[in-house]
Amino acid sequence: MKVVKTLGQFIIEKQADFPFAKGELSRLLRDIGIAAKIVNREISKAGLIDIIGETDSVNSHGERQKKMDVYANEQFISALRSGGECCVVASEENDEHILIESEISKHAKYIVAIDPLDGSSNIDVNVSVGTIFSIYRRKSAEGKATLEDVLQKGTEQVAAGYVIYGSSTMLVYTTGKGVNGFTLDPSIGEFCLSLPDIKMPKEGYIYSINEGYYTHFPLGVKKYIKYCQVEDSATSRPYTSRYTGSMIADIHRNLIKGGVFLYPTTAQYPNGKLRLVYECNPMAFIIEQAGGAASTGYDRILDLDVNELHQRSAIFIGSENMVKRAEEFMLAFSPQQPSITQHKQVI
Repeated sequence: MKVVKTLGQFIIEKQADFPFAKGELSRLLRDIGIAAKIVNREISKAGLIDIIGETDSVNSHGERQKKMDVYANEQFISALRSGGECCVVASEENDEHILIESEISKHAKYIVAIDPLDGSSNIDVNVSVGTIFSIYRRKSAEGKATLEDVLQKGTEQVAAGYVIYGSSTMLVYTTGKGVNGFTLDPSIGEFCLSLPDIKMPKEGYIYSINEGYYTHFPLGVKKYIKYCQVEDSATSRPYTSRYTGSMIADIHRNLIKGGVFLYPTTAQYPNGKLRLVYECNPMAFIIEQAGGAASTGYDRILDLDVNELHQRSAIFIGSENMVKRAEEFMLAFSPQQPSITQHKQVI
């Protein structure tokens, strides 16, 4: 009989990897898991209750918020506020970072950056969506945490993960010692270890990009797409094109099967569109820990300086060999970086 190991049990077992944390990180991950269950419960009722469609409000990026965006944001902030281990929450849905100054959080050491509901435009049509989170230790020694505590490089993450709400609900996370996946068992209400020590294939045969913007892509990206489509038995081309419009769904599939996800710069978004703090850094940390790679097309994502809370970036993420090949096309056909303020030049 297979022994079931819950997320809580797994976290406790791995707590010895972080003796300095004294259990705070474990409890923080538990709080995120609880909020994810609450959000999953509502998503599973989409169409039965009034959670689909848009609200009258817009988020920090000028995008009209979905009802589920607002609900998910409230649930994660509430869980982090009441857990006592988090001093700051930085959410994609809020203009500014949120200080948590309750009595139980006055000695909290951790900062959480979160995209409460990635791919929310798909919620109305029953396509997989998800939550992305990133955890840092605060840098300041005393007083209130500041914005500078939030603006840390991706290399400073102590944990990152995502929850994908799909045909099954999964939580995938890393603390810098490999990647593990947990599937929610609704019969017991627990996330159970289902994908231990995930290893991403070095090579893949799936490419994920919104080809509707093809004419706006840099030449290097156009050339890479054509490379993916050319028939060549030696490299198992043409590759398969798979794009859902939900970053988590595409990257999760590629993590398991091998592949590359690309969201390059365009004329409309010369620095890229995806947010560095809430999307690119946490997903890069996870993919690298699984043996993959994450790049702007020129530089490693995790090495980028973070100057703004809602900073944007291009991203090429997935199987290591596919990312390297895409970078080669960028360097050969688009040698000039699109924005010297966005990317750190590698000398």
